[in-house]
Order: sequence, then structure tokens, then C-alpha cells
Amino acid sequence: MTDRSIEQSISILCRRACDGGGFANQREAPCRPDATAWAIMALDATETHGELIDAARMRLVADQQGDGRIGISPEHPEAYWPTPLAVLAWHGSSKHQSQLDLAARFLLGAHGTPPLGGNVVPPPPPPSGWPWLAGTYTWVEPTALSLLALQSTGYGGHRRCREAERMLMERQLPHGGWNYGNTIVFGQELRPQPHTSGLALAALAGRLPPEKVSRSIDYLNERIAGVRSPLSLAWGLLGLGAWGVRPEGAPRWIGESFALQEKYGSYDTTLLSLLLLAHVDNCRPRGINGAGGSG
Repeated sequence: MTDRSIEQSISILCRRACDGGGFANQREAPCRPDATAWAIMALDATETHGELIDAARMRLVADQQGDGRIGISPEHPEAYWPTPLAVLAWHGSSKHQSQLDLAARFLLGAHGTPPLGGNVVPPPPPPSGWPWLAGTYTWVEPTALSLLALQSTGYGGHRRCREAERMLMERQLPHGGWNYGNTIVFGQELRPQPHTSGLALAALAGRLPPEKVSRSIDYLNERIAGVRSPLSLAWGLLGLGAWGVRPEGAPRWIGESFALQEKYGSYDTTLLSLLLLAHVDNCRPRGINGAGGSG
């Protein structure tokens, strides 16, 4: 991993800044709240381009609706999964405390739905997490992101966060790691994925003793050496780093992932930002945004 590749990645991100604030996923594409939030977190972590960060945070303010949610677009307010990303992007900015508080309160009141069943007597509802879309089932990724966001705002001890912790632990695979959300389907244990496993570990860091997730840490620590896709590598390293595990090869792996753009084309803003966050995190003693603790 070289300083030059970091500088180039930051430069690519900055060229995706939109007029009036915010960021697009690719140059000359429309501005998106998820890309905006990830770019803010990456630039903030690398301590660069404060003027773009300020403008982008204000763009998220414009995207926020009256109940606190941030939808993927004004036409689809039910797709409110960018809300925890906005919370993380506003984190640390005193100028946007009221918007952050409103978004956090929205998350505390948002719920997924239990799976449909054929029993005459309904089964007890599963532990509460968060869905991708309003009125749908809860999954590992939006639940972990919401847990990270709420912990960053001091709500780590809230009932909803404790429920989310329980939900994530119930969906931990018997042999370690996490998939998208289920564990056993048609009698078969699903395979874990590096990015969902890393994301879940990042969200659970500081909330549980290590032995509760030791199989997942072991799985990810063994698997990550062979991973170069940006989403899986970045979240895998962030999840391990949140538990104090720093693979010696991480800087080289991140550099090799950045280099794959020469073959496959430029990564979108989310992926570039996650790789930058993983690079910065690899040099720090704690995980993304100091994740962990009960708040």
C-alpha cells in the first residue's frame, strides 16, 4: 500500500462531488445519499477536504425528511437504509447535532416485520433489528449498520440496541460468521460471507466477551487473506480490527484491491470509501468511528 494510491483514491472521490454538495457513485452520475455519507466518512477519516465534507453534510440535511429518515431518493422514502449512514456521517459535527438526533430517534422507532408462518398460533417475534425497506424482514447488514450508528450517538445501552445485539447473535452461523440473515435453510447451514461477518463483528465489538464470537473471528481471520474484492476485504478488516486483530498482510491486500481497478474499472464511491476507511483503521487501535461499548 503506497501513499500515492491513497492520494489517487481521495482525488477520485473529490471529482465525484456534486454541485450544491453531496457525492455521486461515479463521476457525472446523480448524487446519492449513501455515496455522500460514505465519502464524508472517508474524507473525514483521512483528514482531507473539509470544505467538501461540510457541503456534503448539508446535502444530507436537505435529504432528511420530517420524521428523521433519509431515503435513497425522494421517490422512495420506504428505502430508508441510508439513515444510519447519515448518522455516522454527521457524527462529530456539532453543526448537525439536531439532524443526527432526529435520525437516531427515527431508527429507535423503526422496526422490521417477522417472517410469515403458517401456524394458527403465531410464533413469538424474532429479536428486533432493521430492514432494508419499511415493512419488510430484518437482515444482518441494515441491523449492524443501525447498531453502529446508534452506538456512535450514545444509544448503545438502549433496548433496541440490546435487541439488535441478540438478533445478530442468533443469526451467527453455528460454525462461525454471518450470511445475509438466515442460518439453516432446508437443513443446510448457510455459508458465511466476509463482508457480512465483518460488519456484524464491527457492530458487536465491545458489547460481548470475545469467546462469544471467537469462531467468527477465526473464520474471518483465516478467510480474509484470500479476499481482494473491496466490499469483502474492507468490512472483513474493519470487523477484525474492531476486535484488535490486525493481519500483517492487510496493507498489501488493500493495495492489491485498489490495483484491481486497472483491470475492472474504477470502484464506486461506497467501495472506494470503505477501502480508505479500512486503510486508516489498520493504523488505529480501534474500529470504525470507535465502534463498540454500550454508550
